[in-house]
Amino acid sequence: MIASLRGVVREVGDNELVLEVGGIGFRVAVTLSVLRKAPPIGGHLFLHTYLIVREDALQLFGFSNSEERRLFEMLLQVSGVGPRLALSAISNLSPETLQSAIANGQPDVLTCIPGIGRKTAEKIIFQLKDRIGAIARESIIPIEGDAEVISALTTLGYSLVESQAALQSIQANAPDEIEERIRLALQFLSQA
Repeated sequence: MIASLRGVVREVGDNELVLEVGGIGFRVAVTLSVLRKAPPIGGHLFLHTYLIVREDALQLFGFSNSEERRLFEMLLQVSGVGPRLALSAISNLSPETLQSAIANGQPDVLTCIPGIGRKTAEKIIFQLKDRIGAIARESIIPIEGDAEVISALTTLGYSLVESQAALQSIQANAPDEIEERIRLALQFLSQA
């Protein structure tokens, strides 16, 4: 298995890039965090990777850190979740938020991910809740209405990543009322 790559960025696409390593260009499907942090073409990049071998294709997936790769591998073990859906989950939610939503049984947070409906979200929680374990339970627990806040922000045209960042910017002692949390999130987004 190819566990990591270090090389020169040769092409950058919407959700992939080509990394040249030792004269060979590897096309790697990557998370949004990799794309945001990627250097310009010609710059050097290190990726944690996961290789999927199928009879008709070799697919290489790249991640910013080993934690993202570990979550990707866990999501692949859920029946009905393929590599593209797992990559979408990791691209649209931070590892902390994803782990917390699974550990705390919050399918509404997972349904904000494109391609994941209520049934799939519940299946992910059911199959991974015990494995995510105590680490995620110790992290910040999202407030029950936070899924509604993210939904409202995405309806207003903000991306899921922007909405999540705005939600994380809200102080821990902020009120739990949804309208107030939306107002605080919008205030953060207007300053960004």
